Amino acid sequence: MQVKSEVIVHGVKESQGVIEGRPFSSTVFHCEVDLTQNSAGRSIGRATRPFKLGDASEFEKWAHLGASLPIKAIAIFEMAAAAQDGTKMVLVEIRPVEQAKKAA
Repeated sequence: MQVKSEVIVHGVKESQGVIEGRPFSSTVFHCEVDLTQNSAGRSIGRATRPFKLGDASEFEKWAHLGASLPIKAIAIFEMAAAAQDGTKMVLVEIRPVEQAKKAA
């Protein structure tokens, strides 16, 4: 199941290289999320969480927006099963709002 959501992107990080002879390549988007209450106490405010998407080439699509961060974006997440009957949101697509408006 996919969910479309407006998010605020605070940072984008490219990672690539070789570890123990194995190449890796990824881009991580740091998006704003609500803090939730838990059994340890109350909370207010917002934090950022990392969401991986694609390989390091995804970073190039966002590099020109560095001075504009944080920036609103349209993200599509897919719900996936997580450990212990939980669910997690997997980022499958993200576009800056301005580009999304131009495409419409």
